[in-house]
Amino acid sequence: MSTIFDQGLEKNQANFTALSPISFLERSAEVFGDLPAVIHGQRRYNWAQTRERSARLAAALKAHGIVRGSTVSAMLPNTPEMVEAHYAVPALNAVLNTLNTRLDAALIAWQLHHCESQVLLTDREFSPVMSQALQLLKTEHGREILVIDVCDSQYSGPGERLGAHEYEAWLSAHEPLSHLPGPRDEWDAIAVSYTSGTTGDPKGVVTHHRGAYLNAVSNAATWTMPHFPKYLWTLPMFHCNGWCFPWTVAMLAGTHVCLRKVEAQAILDAMREHGVDHYCAAPIVHGQIYNAPAPMREGIHQQVRGMVAGAAPPAAMIEGMAKIGFDITHVYGLTEVYGPASVAVKRDAWAHESLSEQTRLNGRQGVRYPLQEGMTVLDPETMAECPADGVSMGEIVFRGNIVMKGYLKNPKATREAFAGGWFHTGDLAVMEADRYVKIKDRSKDIIISGGENISSLEVEDALYRHPGVMACAVVAKPDPKWGETPLAFVEVKEGAALTQAELIAHCKTLLASYKVPKEIRFEEIPKTSTGKIQKFQLRERAKIAPPNP
Repeated sequence: MSTIFDQGLEKNQANFTALSPISFLERSAEVFGDLPAVIHGQRRYNWAQTRERSARLAAALKAHGIVRGSTVSAMLPNTPEMVEAHYAVPALNAVLNTLNTRLDAALIAWQLHHCESQVLLTDREFSPVMSQALQLLKTEHGREILVIDVCDSQYSGPGERLGAHEYEAWLSAHEPLSHLPGPRDEWDAIAVSYTSGTTGDPKGVVTHHRGAYLNAVSNAATWTMPHFPKYLWTLPMFHCNGWCFPWTVAMLAGTHVCLRKVEAQAILDAMREHGVDHYCAAPIVHGQIYNAPAPMREGIHQQVRGMVAGAAPPAAMIEGMAKIGFDITHVYGLTEVYGPASVAVKRDAWAHESLSEQTRLNGRQGVRYPLQEGMTVLDPETMAECPADGVSMGEIVFRGNIVMKGYLKNPKATREAFAGGWFHTGDLAVMEADRYVKIKDRSKDIIISGGENISSLEVEDALYRHPGVMACAVVAKPDPKWGETPLAFVEVKEGAALTQAELIAHCKTLLASYKVPKEIRFEEIPKTSTGKIQKFQLRERAKIAPPNP
């Protein structure tokens, strides 16, 4: 029904603009153009230069016919070119597809075909796998795309050029666009990111400008980030578009400190040299930092704040970072919710608790992001909300503006993901009395032994409390008597010596007997490039008897 407030009060160019994070780049270039924007080796760009380079890339893509709905793929490490792609592609209302740099050629070719990519930006380091992928794209799918080679000055290894143009020359051949328009409709797609695809083809998660804008703002609000932060790229930008931080840093006119290789020495050197004060990473990367020799951390006097996500962080990691003076914020999310969409918001009263209690409180997945509309724990069968008693287990669900559009070309999976008006995460959790959520496990990672449910995360937490454990993962091993029993895979810290008997005895001091691993294998644990442990591979290993020592 029309009211007096609808008459003569329509949207117009003066009072309404579609939300898009591209506006953050335009503002920072206009207001803070002289301030540093990107540091990469000897390369330095301020915000005016970053805007110009992004506008040249947009012009070059536009000249090739990239328009609304076109897909541009990037096979790049955390370099200035990857930052620029996050600005230039959405500026044309095109869709950015960032490729995982650890994928094999067949999967890359499948993704390029599935999202109908028209342009590929690729770093020379990845030429071997990309050469194979492009050949497969041509022979199996009958498609060829424009390839642009990035020849990064920080890379001196092998790698042939594959494309028609070299990135810097391509930019130089085009005048920068005078205006970066962005979308007319904020619901338009901004990116397509692929899930891991461990059980069949991966799913293409399509996100929109509105969600990217709001999650970029939520990142800053959640972390109380100041203007002009110095942000270190330890998190791959291909992972959920760097959790929207390419756009958060632009909003705050901060500095992107790029990093090709995520190693403890390189991380700590960059923090010391550039005064880095913020970074994000999976637990294993934080582990590299607090396990590094103390002399490696010398000279870092500024307060460094880290975000941890990507896997439930072990208590030992949160405790270890606190001991070296790094302030860690625990966030939780998935690709389908733009990366982080909930946070263990720290309350002032927690500072008066013991370190172990602070660790427990900070280890929870927490509450919804400021601009996410809903997060709760539901019984997946009845869709009834679980009581906030810290015991009743259900599935974490989200709803709101920071939820994907859906899965590309997969309406069935989209319908299933949004059943009952919520996005279903597949993560099992409880809600505590303060309504903070605590994950108990992925539904597929719960171990059912003799009819008892065992959380693999709880067992891993116990293992991590042994000072000799660098990394660990626990999966179910088939057992003729109990159905399943916990099997632990462990990586030992350098210089430490551990035995199976010693670790099992350690776990018995912390866990009920039925939860203690019956077997421990000391071997390398497979991980993604973001540091996430690939349990699906370990579940396959668990079915095979270990080799004789």
